[in-house]
Amino acid sequence: MIGSLHIKNVGIIEDITINLNEGFNVFTGETGAGKTLIIDSLQILAGGRFSKEIIRHGEKSSYIEMLVYLGEEEYSISREVNQAGRNICKINGRLTTVNELKTFMKKVIDIHGQQDNQTILEPSSHIKFLDGFIGEKIEKIKKEYLEKYNKYISIKEDLKKNYGDDKEKQRKLDLLHYQANEISEANLVVGEEEELEENLKKILNSEKIQKNLEESHYKLEDGILSELNSVIRLIEKISEYDPAYEKTQEQLQSTYYDLEEAERELYAYKENIYFDEEERNNIEERIDLIQDLKRKYGNNISEILEYKNEVEAQIKEIENLSTYIENLKIEKEIIEKKLEELAQKMHLLRNEYSIKMSKEINEELQDLEMKNAKFSVSIIERNEFNANGKDDIEFLIKTNVGEDEKPLIKIASGGEMSRIMLGIKKVLADVDKVPVLIFDEIDTGISGIAAKKVGIKMKEISKTHQVICVTHLAQIAAKGDYNYFIKKEVKNNKTNTKIEQLDEEGVLKEIARIATGEINDISIQHAKELRKEKVA
Repeated sequence: MIGSLHIKNVGIIEDITINLNEGFNVFTGETGAGKTLIIDSLQILAGGRFSKEIIRHGEKSSYIEMLVYLGEEEYSISREVNQAGRNICKINGRLTTVNELKTFMKKVIDIHGQQDNQTILEPSSHIKFLDGFIGEKIEKIKKEYLEKYNKYISIKEDLKKNYGDDKEKQRKLDLLHYQANEISEANLVVGEEEELEENLKKILNSEKIQKNLEESHYKLEDGILSELNSVIRLIEKISEYDPAYEKTQEQLQSTYYDLEEAERELYAYKENIYFDEEERNNIEERIDLIQDLKRKYGNNISEILEYKNEVEAQIKEIENLSTYIENLKIEKEIIEKKLEELAQKMHLLRNEYSIKMSKEINEELQDLEMKNAKFSVSIIERNEFNANGKDDIEFLIKTNVGEDEKPLIKIASGGEMSRIMLGIKKVLADVDKVPVLIFDEIDTGISGIAAKKVGIKMKEISKTHQVICVTHLAQIAAKGDYNYFIKKEVKNNKTNTKIEQLDEEGVLKEIARIATGEINDISIQHAKELRKEKVA
């Protein structure tokens, strides 16, 4: 329910706070005092469109705030709109978007007389209302159906995931086999890429290697070794005179032998070095193959081979799925048969109760002086299962003889629409979980007994919902649990809206004023008579 409503700078409303109550809240007052502005404010707070013309003259912005109770939870809802059209929407102090605000408020209020926030106008909600009207008879079936349906969806997803589609399965297998074969045929060896790169490096630099080997061999053979040999001969002669030089002679002789061995190795390298152009091409092709596989399957040969193992595991898994898939298909067929059975039971119940619900709603519409109106429920059975069975349901209505039935959402707003909604709400009061119903223009085009019945029906609805109603009719005002009087006053050359919750004496005077335009003993007595008829 709405606990309080704070409106600031909306039209002629400067700053008012309205404390609301459970039950039937009735707003009455002078023409042009601001009653419609209160409904407009609720509409804005529910995410409706906003025109900057509604901002109070001389002010920069309008502000609306509501305190809402949903069960044990308390919510603060606010919306501020400035002259530039900028919105600041908040839920419990948290900034939110207009769409998020609208979605949240759909759970809180239905505003009748404006189409934007009426849950019952949305075809997607109609099956919920019809099933709620049916009650326990369908709930048990629906619960079993939903359990089966969830399992059915799970099996379908599992089949898809596990390549239950034969064509998809074969396509997947073909791809996996191709990948595994491509890697296998390459005969990759861990470490070979590095070896190939090294060999290619040698081949690409073969001329430099050859040249340096030749030059090195020449300098050793004809240069260093010859000179070193001369040094050894000289030291040898010295050693004849002084044995102390023999050790040096031996070191030089050892060095000579080492260099001589190195010279022979360089000669062998020089003579044996050979680089084949075909070998180079083969190495480059092998490296290109490895690079191509790396682009497809991994960053190195180890990763490519690991990917091959994974592919082979997938192939084995898919090929072993046949039995599992067949079992899934059998289970799916069994569930489909059960779903069909349960869907048919719900379909038959919906057909039966749609007639009953339509009859009751049409009776309500008759009471509300809509003699030519006809409400009906369209039930279309689809081929595919959904969460509610196989039925698409939409509420239809025609308001005049000779007209075609139309969806509720296409009915024009105003008093006619409000009474249609009132009739539907009366029948579906226990089903509709939106806690707050707001009626505007409900009394358009009615009077007398019809007005009285409208008041009675709203009073009855207020037993399960908080009802807020703006009215000009004494018959409706008399049924209020809480009555509010709206007036305007002029102060400092500015018009301002004031609101007052009336006590019982005030309620009687207001009913008398509405009924006769005068407040006197006769009109007060008439008001008392109307109050006596207030539904308990």
